[in-house]
Amino acid sequence: MESKAANLSNVSGSDGALDEQANGGGRIGEMSEIHRFSKTELEKLKILYQGASNTQMLKVFRDLRTRVYSKAQGKNFICMFTSVVPGGGCSYAVKNLAAAIALDKTRTSLVVDANFYAPSMDELVVTDAESGLTDYLDNSALGIESIVYASGIPRVRVIPVGGNTEGATERLSSERMQAFLKELKERYSDRYILMDAPSVSEYSAEARIMAALCDFVVLVVPYGKVSNGQVMAAAEAIGENRLAGIVFNSM
Repeated sequence: MESKAANLSNVSGSDGALDEQANGGGRIGEMSEIHRFSKTELEKLKILYQGASNTQMLKVFRDLRTRVYSKAQGKNFICMFTSVVPGGGCSYAVKNLAAAIALDKTRTSLVVDANFYAPSMDELVVTDAESGLTDYLDNSALGIESIVYASGIPRVRVIPVGGNTEGATERLSSERMQAFLKELKERYSDRYILMDAPSVSEYSAEARIMAALCDFVVLVVPYGKVSNGQVMAAAEAIGENRLAGIVFNSM
């Protein structure tokens, strides 16, 4: 497991219909952007951007981006993020990897908020979000384009958690959830899907279900706040074959 953590340490931690019509890399420039966060807004949200003064932050997430690209062997992917314990900085890592991917104008990222217990991706959405993941899983009449929203970061899209967060385990293990992720991945080859998941220690059932549905997993470790035993147990729960890397969050 030591090699998994190499160079990833000490991280400081709807236009749906229009977006879904932007088919393929050749039309990424046509994706509708409602509002772009200013540098001040990005810094307040602790999200990287081109030219940011925190060059170490840029380097770390570019390195992580390179690692997950390598893991995917040139294909797009679904990458789940989970933390060892709640409040470990998982959402921070998801947002910044999404932003790092979108620095490349030929690629897009989609953040799926599947942290039913501590959702946080609404702050990225720049329009009214009427529906989200749980609404989609509960209502077969909803299409994916109904829950994809523009963010304030160019080429980053968001699926918020939705209105009803009860019954997470049953929803995540449903056939509709499996079909949902399959469609997200297959629809656009230039889109990279990042899932913000509950912590693996407190919500191991949900985290394990989601890990099995994703291509690989990044484990976020709050630096100095957990024991080696807790980290090892979390990595074991995920499974070595799915573990793409470990991020140490010092925020």
